[in-house]
Amino acid sequence: MASSRLALRLAACLLNISEARNQCIVEKVAQAAVGNKQGQMETQATVLNIFSDYDYNRSVLTIVAPIETLGCAIVAACTEAYKLIDMEKHSGIHPCLGAVDLVPIYPLSESVGLGECAKVAHGVAERLTHAVPECSMFYFGYADQPLKRSLVQRRKESGWFRKSSSNMDGIKPDVGTVISPRYGLTGIGASAYVMNCNVTINTQDLAIGQRIARAIRGASVGGLQGIQAMAFPHGGRVEIACNVESLKEKEHSLLATHERESRSHVSYRIQGESYQPGPFSSILPDYFCISCSNNPNRNKANEKCTAVFAVFLSVFFVFHRNCIWKNKIIIIIQREFVVSC
Repeated sequence: MASSRLALRLAACLLNISEARNQCIVEKVAQAAVGNKQGQMETQATVLNIFSDYDYNRSVLTIVAPIETLGCAIVAACTEAYKLIDMEKHSGIHPCLGAVDLVPIYPLSESVGLGECAKVAHGVAERLTHAVPECSMFYFGYADQPLKRSLVQRRKESGWFRKSSSNMDGIKPDVGTVISPRYGLTGIGASAYVMNCNVTINTQDLAIGQRIARAIRGASVGGLQGIQAMAFPHGGRVEIACNVESLKEKEHSLLATHERESRSHVSYRIQGESYQPGPFSSILPDYFCISCSNNPNRNKANEKCTAVFAVFLSVFFVFHRNCIWKNKIIIIIQREFVVSC
């Protein structure tokens, strides 16, 4: 039994649905992924984590299964979500276009390739159009052949960053014909694992959050490679929502680079104790708050470096405390942080 478990070829889907305020709906979607109570639809899948945000009105379900059966779990969960979520009645501060907004498929086991995940994505899309004929989808990553356009690029093309599904005239989906106002548009694709990390900064000034998001974004000059970031008002503060892409070995040197750049500008507090920036490997807090030093000579460049260090330290904390290691990150549980800058 033990050897067969070790031989499992695992993949994951971080299913994003446009519902968080009705937990009954979220739970029904999760139950659909693992099979009903009578066991009539066994999917051999596990829902490892459910992350729901009331203000965003968005939930992320981490579904893991053998690559051979993951598609069944995703189809079951998506079908339930389409049945229960109406985009014409949806409200929330996070951008979204679909009742099922995002279906990213990631390889976990080393024996599972991105090509296999792309095949699962195509199979899911085909089965969903039969189960829910009015649903529409676009492909991204390895599922978007031959271009392999990134999720960010496809979202820009579809108007996802406008935050509303109210006007999608002129958008041509890859799967489906006319985009239904009820179901909206779903992104489905395959890529290397992407982690979600939300960092809350202690301010109500959205402009500050937007400046930090621009500073750390991989697309920005001097930004952090593999980081995508947006800022939102959230719970009386500002939250920076980050997607952290998997990096190749040679790109890990970014960690040391940003640590060195930040040393002269930042101090931080961990559970009330003050520290100066040191090797990241020594920082393993249960909670931390990062604050700028009271240096009257601090300039905008310092502020940018502070922002980079604060968010990057938060990301590093997630990787070290909330993951299972097997040469690469396998499973990551989402966490939130409060950072005072």
